[in-house]
Amino acid sequence: MEERDTAAILPGDVLTSDDEEPITDSGHKHEPDVPTTRFGQPQFNVTCPLPVSVEPVMFLSMFSLALQAPLSTQYLWDRISEDLGYNGSKTSECSNSSARPDPLQKEVETLTAHWNLYISLGGFFVGLFVVPLLGSWSDLAGRRPVLIIPNLGMALQAVVYLVVMYLKLPVVYFLVGRLLSGFSGDFNAILAGCFSYVADTSDRSSRTFRVAVLEACLGISGMLASVIGGQWRRAQGYINPFWLVLATNLASALYAFLFVRESVLPDPSAKLLTFRHHKAVWHLFSTGGITSSDEGGRFHRCKLWLYMLCFFLVVTVHFGSRELYVLYELSSPLCWGPALIGYGSAALHLAYLTSLLGLKIMQCCLVDSWVALVGLASNIASMVVFSVTDTTELMFTGYGLGFLFMASTPVLRSKLSKLVEPSEQGALFASVACVESLCFLVGSGLFNALYPATLHFMKGFPFLFAAIILLIPSGIIGTLQCLDQRRNPTAS
Repeated sequence: MEERDTAAILPGDVLTSDDEEPITDSGHKHEPDVPTTRFGQPQFNVTCPLPVSVEPVMFLSMFSLALQAPLSTQYLWDRISEDLGYNGSKTSECSNSSARPDPLQKEVETLTAHWNLYISLGGFFVGLFVVPLLGSWSDLAGRRPVLIIPNLGMALQAVVYLVVMYLKLPVVYFLVGRLLSGFSGDFNAILAGCFSYVADTSDRSSRTFRVAVLEACLGISGMLASVIGGQWRRAQGYINPFWLVLATNLASALYAFLFVRESVLPDPSAKLLTFRHHKAVWHLFSTGGITSSDEGGRFHRCKLWLYMLCFFLVVTVHFGSRELYVLYELSSPLCWGPALIGYGSAALHLAYLTSLLGLKIMQCCLVDSWVALVGLASNIASMVVFSVTDTTELMFTGYGLGFLFMASTPVLRSKLSKLVEPSEQGALFASVACVESLCFLVGSGLFNALYPATLHFMKGFPFLFAAIILLIPSGIIGTLQCLDQRRNPTAS
C-alpha cells in the first residue's frame, strides 16, 4: 500500500493516527474512497473559516434562471408584435366574445413559440457535449471551477440580452447569447457541480436529505423569482430585471470563488478538452459503478439504468404537467384570474418545503425507497384530482394532495450517487443534468401536444396520463428495494 501523503488532506482536516481517516471540522470521517492526489492543496482555494456549502450557489443561479426565462419569452412576444405591427391582446377562453381569432396574433404566437424552441434546442444540443465534459473534468480538476465558469457564462448571456434590449437588435441575438452560455456549461453544469459537491461532502446516511435541501433551494428561488419578475416587469419593463439577472450570476460566481472550499483535490495535469471525459461517462454506465464482480456488476449496472429511467419519467411528468397548470386554470370551467393563479403557483412551490420536511420525518422510520414511493403516491393522487377538477376548491385539493410530490427525486439522485465511485460523481451528475434537460424538452413537447388533442373527450386527460406514467417508476423502485432486501436482509 502506498504511504499516505499528508498533502492530500482537505483544508480544515485534523490528522489522527496513521490507521484512521482524517476527520473534518464537522467531526465526520471522510469516506475511504474519496479521491486524493499527490499534488498538494487544491488550487484556487481561499480558506474560509465558515462552514459554508453550495446551497447559496444553487439558490442564486436558479433565481437568475427563473427570473429571466419568463421575461425573455414576454420580451420576444413584445418585440415580434412590434416588428409585425400587432398591438392587440390575447383573448381569454373564458370571454364570451365570438370574434374570429386575429391572424396577426396567430403569427406572433407561432413566431414566439418557434424562437423559444430554437433557443431551447440550441442550449440543449451544446449542453449535451459540454456538460458531460465539465462534469467528468471536475472529478479531476475540482468542483469549484464548474461552479464559477457556468455562472460567468450565464452572466455573459445576460449581457447579450441587455445589449439586444438597449439597441433593439434582432431577436436572433438571443440565440447567440444562449449558445455562449451553453458553451460554458449553462445551468446544467451548475446542477452537476452542486450535487457532486454534496455527494463529496456528505456520508451515505445524510446524502438524501442534503440533496433534498438543494432541490428545496430550486423551488424557493423559483417562487421568489416568479413573483419579483412579474411585478417588476409590470412596473419598470425588462431592462432593470435583467440587470438583476446579471448581478445575481456574478454574485453566485463570486460566492463560489471566495467561500466554497474545494471538495476534490485537483490534479493540475487534468486537461479539459479531451474525449477522455466522455469516455468516463460511457464507462460509468457500461460497467455499473462500484461493484467489480460479474454478477454484482450486472446487478449494479441494471440498477443504475433503472434508477435513471425512473428519474427520467418522474422529472418528465414534473416538467410536462407544470406547462399545463396555468393554461388549465385560465380556461373554462375554472377561469382563474391573476390572483388565483398566483396562489396556485405559491402552493406548487410550497410543496418543495413540505416535501423536504416530510422526507426528513419519514427517514426516521422508512428507508429511502419507501420514502420515494410515498412521494410518488402523493404525486399520483394530485394528478388524478387535477384530471377531474372543475371547481377552484378541487384544484386546491389537488395542490394539497401533492404536498410530498418532490420527495422522490432527491431519493433517486442519492441512490444514483451511491451506485458509483466517489471519483465518478461529477460524471454521474453531469449525465443526470443532461437527462433533466431532455426531460424538459420531452415533457413540454408531449404534454403540450396531448392537451389540445384530448380536449374533445377529457380536458384533464394529460394529468391522468401523468398519473399512469408515474406507476412505472413506482413499480421499479419497489421491486428493486425488495430485491435489495432479499440479497442483503440486514441492510436498512
